[in-house]
Amino acid sequence: GSAQVRATVERDGLLDPLRQIGGVVLANACGPCIGQWQRQDFTAQEKNSIITSFNRNFRSRADGNPATLAFIGSPETVTAMVLAGKLTFDPARDDIDGIRLRPPSADALPPKGFDAGLVSYEEPSSEPDKIQVSVSPESERLQLLEPFPAWDGKELKDLVVLLKAVGKCTTDHISPAGPWLKFRGHLDNISDNMFSGAANAFAEKAGCGVNVVSGEREVGLSSLARAYKEQGISWVAVGDENYGEGSSREHAAMEPRYLGAKAVVVRGFARIHETNLKKQGILPLTFADPADYEKIRFDDRVAVSGLADLAPGSPLTMTINHSDGSLESFPVKHTMSPQQIEWFKAGSALNMIANQAEGKEA
Repeated sequence: GSAQVRATVERDGLLDPLRQIGGVVLANACGPCIGQWQRQDFTAQEKNSIITSFNRNFRSRADGNPATLAFIGSPETVTAMVLAGKLTFDPARDDIDGIRLRPPSADALPPKGFDAGLVSYEEPSSEPDKIQVSVSPESERLQLLEPFPAWDGKELKDLVVLLKAVGKCTTDHISPAGPWLKFRGHLDNISDNMFSGAANAFAEKAGCGVNVVSGEREVGLSSLARAYKEQGISWVAVGDENYGEGSSREHAAMEPRYLGAKAVVVRGFARIHETNLKKQGILPLTFADPADYEKIRFDDRVAVSGLADLAPGSPLTMTINHSDGSLESFPVKHTMSPQQIEWFKAGSALNMIANQAEGKEA
């Protein structure tokens, strides 16, 4: 919850009763909603069931354990089950040691209004140009961002295929949370999780792929992308329907950009992730014919042409050069607006903003 809600329930005396029955007040952050629950009662991979009032309950989300079955209930229902100590408790029918719980009721809003809870607010400097941000180069959790390179004005050629995601590929598959969140201020370190949960058509294990240069198989996709980057090889990611659904996680777009992605070509995008890719200077493309997804092979080399005339609504052409020497070309679409095209040309939305602030043309 927010600092405002915490301060309000503290002021109104609602937290003490919860603490008295063993409740723990977490920091004002995502918490178990994004996998920050380090459980002590179950080991990894052990099957178990929980009930939670957090709003996301898909596989591995709450505690990083894919064997956990997480069910969602209202805060009132969850509290009743906590008091009873079992998931089979029905507060409408069952009692606890002869005591029947009454259905709770409350005002829709706090009668005294909300407490702002701004105890940690710090006024911004009146001289921001004099502020210097110093980050230790040895820090594993913080790293100053370097601007991504601007588009070089050339068509995309000779891209390798890092992966062809099969089925659901959420932002959690692209950039898992949980223990990785301590690195969210360090792009290089958090990029080690890139695509670690993605099912790749070209590998048996999730998060793995084929190094088309060395021939090595079942290579971790983040390590593979780093190897390509060191060799100056750019790559493309291929995806299925609703690619990038789930949390609007900026790192799921920043990491591919950082490790050398030039384009993501899919059957369909989740809207927010598509926008995040645009902001980071990656071309988000969709197959005009979804069946063209099936044409992609693990050792293809990919080209995207038409960028010199990139305009809203104008299709581009994707050409795949198969290892047997055959070529296939087909149209791919984009949804970039004039401003988003300028993001791409500048290398990212932040680059364009910086260019404008410095009086340059993007």
